[in-house]
Amino acid sequence: MLHELLLALVGYTGDLVIDERDERETLFDSSDPISDFPVEPTFKLAPDLSFIQPSERDVIERLLPLGFYYRELDHFAAKHRHLSSFQLAKHYPHAQATEVQKESSGKASVYRRAIANGIIEILSVYRSAVLQVEQNLLSDPLPILATVTHGLNKFDVVLPPIYELIAEIEREDIRGGKLLNLLHKRCHCGIPELQSCFQRLLWHGHQVLYNQLASWMVYGILQDPHGEFFIQRQDHRDIENESSVSDTTEKLMYKSSENAALTDWNIGFHIFLEMLPEYIHMQIAEAILFAGKAVRVLRNPTYSFRLHESIFQQHILRGAQRTQGSIGGFALLKDPLKGTNKIADDLFPQSEADKIEEMLLGLKQSSEFHKRSFESAVNSICTVAANHLWQLVVIRADLNGHLKALKDYFLLAKGDFFQCFLEGSRQLMRLPPRLSTAEADLMVPFQLAALKTISEEDKYFCRVLLRIPSIGIGMTSSEMNLQKMKVDVNRGASLQGVTSSGFSVDGWDGIALEYSVDWPLQLFFTPEVLSKYLKVFQYLIRLKRTQMELEKSWAGAMHQDHADFANHRREKKNCFPSQHRRIRPRPMWQVREHMTFLIRNLQFYIQVDVIESQWNLLQAHVQTSNDFTELVSFHQGYLSALISQSFLDIGSVSRILDSIMKLCLQFCWNIEQYEINPNLSELEQITEEFNKKSNSLYTILRSSRLAGSQRAPFLRQFLMRLNYNSFFEATARGVLNVVRPRPNFTSLA
Repeated sequence: MLHELLLALVGYTGDLVIDERDERETLFDSSDPISDFPVEPTFKLAPDLSFIQPSERDVIERLLPLGFYYRELDHFAAKHRHLSSFQLAKHYPHAQATEVQKESSGKASVYRRAIANGIIEILSVYRSAVLQVEQNLLSDPLPILATVTHGLNKFDVVLPPIYELIAEIEREDIRGGKLLNLLHKRCHCGIPELQSCFQRLLWHGHQVLYNQLASWMVYGILQDPHGEFFIQRQDHRDIENESSVSDTTEKLMYKSSENAALTDWNIGFHIFLEMLPEYIHMQIAEAILFAGKAVRVLRNPTYSFRLHESIFQQHILRGAQRTQGSIGGFALLKDPLKGTNKIADDLFPQSEADKIEEMLLGLKQSSEFHKRSFESAVNSICTVAANHLWQLVVIRADLNGHLKALKDYFLLAKGDFFQCFLEGSRQLMRLPPRLSTAEADLMVPFQLAALKTISEEDKYFCRVLLRIPSIGIGMTSSEMNLQKMKVDVNRGASLQGVTSSGFSVDGWDGIALEYSVDWPLQLFFTPEVLSKYLKVFQYLIRLKRTQMELEKSWAGAMHQDHADFANHRREKKNCFPSQHRRIRPRPMWQVREHMTFLIRNLQFYIQVDVIESQWNLLQAHVQTSNDFTELVSFHQGYLSALISQSFLDIGSVSRILDSIMKLCLQFCWNIEQYEINPNLSELEQITEEFNKKSNSLYTILRSSRLAGSQRAPFLRQFLMRLNYNSFFEATARGVLNVVRPRPNFTSLA
């Protein structure tokens, strides 16, 4: 009886011990007993045993659940360790072994396999205890049942919770990070033996996690065949094509590698929150994601970058050989791709990869998971990857030069170039843009301005391209007809009814710049970053164009007055026929001076107080930082400060500024048409509207929400320049229906 009891304790039933599920299968023809996890153990003593005393029956009934738990745990381990059909036959009948093999292959999980290996370790300890009990029984001349109870009672607190664990895993199909979460929660218990078992199971699960982390953070490879890692690829990823070396395939290789590398960096991988263990902070997960992407970039430079670096190195080598008088130097250029693997090794040396692998190996060998050590190692690895990526982007790719170029062209730091461009395109912009040739028409003054102001040493201007993306979208045909009326001076066209509340002043508001960025700078200058630069550029170019039109209107009028005065002197007349004409626009010049004062101060505030101060801060960070992630953060803060301190993110302020610029342009065009079509009511309407808008602008900017906040530290200086003589403050009550005195144009008519 004792030997049959010992067999039952390792999962083998017989005549003495039976499995109630076997009887139910026989009676009711049940189909799948393996997937059934009963709440109560089903190992029972046979009911027809008369030679067992009731006390012995109670003791045996308390021991039999251990055999049931052992068999279920052994079945789970065999199922998820992907054993062969021959090995499964040891645990199941032949038909069931085939079915289990199909099921395990269909629901594969490396994490469940790791847990299964841990369960095998625990069961081996249990089998050793059963074997020791058997030896004790054989060596005892009077074997008693208490020997079995004494040898196995410690497993009463271990096997049942582990069985509950595998039952929950199977019922809810738990895998990956969810499985680690479950084990981590079960480790918090007050029973030392059970806690050590769960910690061992968690250790086995972490072995898989560390292997995946090593593959990702050392080699940039996502090793996750069953979708259990918390870093996963996007479903719509691009496929990299590898082809032979030919003219056509080289172009395809260039395009595919560039696009694939950029896609991988921006949207190729993401954190799958469902598989992220709860004890790994989101910030650490993001660091792991970044480190893997950085290593992937460093180990897989694009075709164009490898080609450029290889040719550059060969030029250096050829120059060195020429200096030494060597003759065979010209043969180096025949195979420009030779040695491109060395370029990848230079970007991310093997010694650094070994350091990262050693850090992960130290975590892997630890018997327990220490959160602080794990986070420290991840941060150290992230720092290593960020430093090498910094060297690639900042040193090799000349990041600071491109930042300066974006400041020159997108933030209008090259004022002479844009002044020349706007003067050259001034007459063209008076006409409505032609849908088919607007971009080409504007390119002519753009290139002429470059010839006059851009030196040949500026290697970045070739990356700047002029675009007009909104032609035909932001304007209707009626709006274009109104523009034709505006410039048709010979026919005395009128601007009546064209106010700031109408359409956009002209179709040239959509002028845009594109900046060509090569790999690896695309990792830094993402499309979102370039769109922010474009937003600021379109605002600044409109502001500069408005300022130029106000100045040109004054210069044109003065030139005409001087010409009239010279004609008068030549004709030697007694009075000035044009004197009344020259005196009459004086109220107009007062309004023009108010407009110029506001636009000029706004321009000075943005260019000096905002752009230059933020640029100096960015340069200080670039010079002191050796971390790519820090640079990205500093640059994002730089762009955010430009937008916020220029009020582009405040709808009410940006709309007022937009209206003011439109009113200034309309005012200038009315003045130019004054001799042919003197529309005084239109000028009065523009003036009144400008006074209201400027008063509203000053009132909003001096509010405590803006002037008293830290979002615009130089705003008070801007307000002081505007209100240096308390004029704006005295007239700002115009928003409360007390407007500035309207200039009297009609009294001089």
